[in-house]
Amino acid sequence: MWCLFTLIYSILILGSAQGVFQNRKSVNPEANMNISQIISYWGYPDEEYNVVTEDGYILDLYRIPYGKLKSNNSAQRLVVYLQHGLLTSASTWISNLPNNSLGFILADAGYDVWMGNSRGNTWSRKHVYLETNSSAFWAFSFDEMAKYDLPASIDFIVKQTGQEEIFYVGHSQGTTIAFITFSTIPKIAEKIKIFFALAPVVSIKHMKCTLFKLAINKFILQAFFGNKEFLPQTSFNNFIGSKLCPRWIFNKICLHILYMMFGHDSKNLNMSRFDVYFSHNPAGTSVQNILHWSQLRYTTHLKAFDWGSTVLNLVHFNKTTPPSYNVTNMNVTTATWNGEKDLLADPEDVNILYSEITNLIYHKSIPHYNHMDFLFGLDAYHQVYHEIIDIIQENL
Repeated sequence: MWCLFTLIYSILILGSAQGVFQNRKSVNPEANMNISQIISYWGYPDEEYNVVTEDGYILDLYRIPYGKLKSNNSAQRLVVYLQHGLLTSASTWISNLPNNSLGFILADAGYDVWMGNSRGNTWSRKHVYLETNSSAFWAFSFDEMAKYDLPASIDFIVKQTGQEEIFYVGHSQGTTIAFITFSTIPKIAEKIKIFFALAPVVSIKHMKCTLFKLAINKFILQAFFGNKEFLPQTSFNNFIGSKLCPRWIFNKICLHILYMMFGHDSKNLNMSRFDVYFSHNPAGTSVQNILHWSQLRYTTHLKAFDWGSTVLNLVHFNKTTPPSYNVTNMNVTTATWNGEKDLLADPEDVNILYSEITNLIYHKSIPHYNHMDFLFGLDAYHQVYHEIIDIIQENL
């Protein structure tokens, strides 16, 4: 994929010199904004908080306390917490127009919306005492996100709002860490009224995404990225999003890259928002996190990260092998949506997961959906979002 980007960059330079890129689509201003700026740009109230985890990571937490057309009154609003997936950030919930972005839709529906960021992404790259460029900073996977990040964020929100229970919406890895947290930390699970899982991922044994299979190869991964961060957001992201993808000559190439990663669904993607999608994603994670996923490639069981030696595993788990996570231990009321064209959350893996959820109140499999349709799909409101709101209202 890097060879492809290098080729595109070279062609762009040559093409610009020859003036072949004069026919260019306009760039959405949000492509060059941070999360707070995007929220404010659309006229919504914005609040930003720093949450410190038990092990010292500083996470950015964003809040849309009420909708654009709602006044800020003293009435207590129900809290909905949104947790992004692998290699993305809180920006995914507000990357489309307000009438098609879950963060804005929930705020306009009268909810107090909070959006989390996992350690290591664009908005959570600080630590109380570790330097960001140190190996120690990047020695984490979704184990730590589930053990520290999610509990810290949920506890902070509960304390800040005074709500005893909140609603949780996760996408992809945002569901993975929720399944772990809610099945291993009962005091956090008790604070979740309903868990909404979009493109849920616990097993990747049947995953069909060729690019991701290559990316999680241990030798390829460490040869290209070492042992620290993996695919962080850089100025190159912005270049791809705001300068390259909007140009008609590369628009189809960018679209093809998305299809190779997530699945094909050409009629359900807002082509005019490519610059926003590519400018904010990928948002980065640790190499260790990707290695953790690679360890799960041939199993249907969700296990903790194998540190590579009995000694290190003893230090971290008090046993020589990494423990398994048992989803059946989770008692949280759960509703799920998956896509039959999803190359990452493969339907076969999802079906295995469903048999392990003990309190499943709703499930929907959408024939034409890929992995990112739950975030960016033009019909996401009709297929998913209004159902989330309906279920919340039915369970008050």
